[in-house]
Amino acid sequence: MPELDYTGHPFLDVGLATLTAFARKRHPAELTDEDLQAAAEYMARNYVVNPLRSFLSVAFPNSGFTQPAYNKTPEKREIYARRVLMSGLDAAPADDTDPFTGRPAAAVPYDVKGELPLGRAFRQHIPLTTGEGYINFHPQGDAGIPLSGESMLAFQALPLGCAKVGGRLLAVHSDDPGLLLHFARTFLRENLRNIQIAQAAREKKLPETSLHRARTTLIVHLLEAQREVRRSAGVHPPASLTAYYFTNSGQGADLEIIPLPLEVTAFLDALHSPRYQPAWEALVQRGWQITKARKEKQAPSPRYNRLYEDLFTLPQEAATFLRRYFLRRKAGKFWGKDDPTQTYHSLKEAGLISWTLTHLFLRKVLHMDENRIEHIRKLGDDLARYVVTQNDRRFFNAFWMARSYSDLRMALLRASNAEVRRGNPPIITLEQFLAIFEMGENLPYADWRLGRDLVLIRLFEQLHAQGWLQQHADELETTDKEAEESL
Repeated sequence: MPELDYTGHPFLDVGLATLTAFARKRHPAELTDEDLQAAAEYMARNYVVNPLRSFLSVAFPNSGFTQPAYNKTPEKREIYARRVLMSGLDAAPADDTDPFTGRPAAAVPYDVKGELPLGRAFRQHIPLTTGEGYINFHPQGDAGIPLSGESMLAFQALPLGCAKVGGRLLAVHSDDPGLLLHFARTFLRENLRNIQIAQAAREKKLPETSLHRARTTLIVHLLEAQREVRRSAGVHPPASLTAYYFTNSGQGADLEIIPLPLEVTAFLDALHSPRYQPAWEALVQRGWQITKARKEKQAPSPRYNRLYEDLFTLPQEAATFLRRYFLRRKAGKFWGKDDPTQTYHSLKEAGLISWTLTHLFLRKVLHMDENRIEHIRKLGDDLARYVVTQNDRRFFNAFWMARSYSDLRMALLRASNAEVRRGNPPIITLEQFLAIFEMGENLPYADWRLGRDLVLIRLFEQLHAQGWLQQHADELETTDKEAEESL
């Protein structure tokens, strides 16, 4: 019999990782018959009683675990639990082959009455598949999916390796086995702890995670996983990540697939370096949902981080992301009164603007050419030097408030001409201008606003470092408000 291994099917793999974490092993190949039996016995004891009995309705509706008709006949739940969790592990092989593992399907009917075809699984066993009697999408109309006992057990373990978020389940899959195991182990630990607390308090429902948005939950745990990997193994190649936010409820099954591209995970992984971490953490702290205390009660914990949520818009919305978080400029729509981005202010938060972070983002997420990045940095430095030495607030306002490409170009031309008349070199060369404003990099078209915003990031950082922004804060306040309205 071949060793257990990950298959590429997200739900089955998360279930296998959960069994691996339950046995405190590192890979499904290390699982023994005793490990599987121990996990099956735990589920058999706990799936038939609350809080898991009610919790499982999200994953396995109309199964023997959740069937309301069995409330008065609990022995039927126990029969069902043994059938789906234990009987298949040592059952005789059926004629069918498990399509996921290549093992023989188990010659066991996965129901109480023994009426289902041997080894066949349906929606009550595998989330988001078809129910009994539906022949669509099955070879030759032969309904059901043949499963080995090991696969069936893994699918049943799936909910324990998911986070409960907003009444749904969040399963996280990755092409990196270590990352896949980390998420399953983290969610398993939290669920086991909550199960114990709920049972001691005789609660009927399993508590949810304190974060009520799937994307924020995913990023919080991804960052912790990356820190753990760095502590134990040092540098580790970044991996892609896909979350499956789903419900298999009979009232309306639904699935949201949430991919996190390799470019973003690579960017996040690099942020753990001491060079970037302080500046990044400052942005994260300003990204949490705004919460207010109610009368004498303490303010509730924030349920989402807007910065984390917007990471999932990358790289498509990179220009908006850069403007909103690195330039601290209001951009796009607000999510409501609790949206922290509505308070962002480039001048008041100039101390949070970091070219170092921006440089990393341009390399990891946009794969921008290093030569173009250097042109942007140099122009920002040259403009900062010009603004400080000439105290040219008029140019600063014009560049900052430019509403069109021609306005931007005219502001740079006037400043360059002024420098030439003073006997100095022009502020910007033709090569710089073309590289920054007329050559798109991994973008569908050249976006002059993106180039302008990147130069502004460096310009603001340098003007703040030299104290010029602080000295002229009052007179620039009106300009900032007008600039925001022009977006």
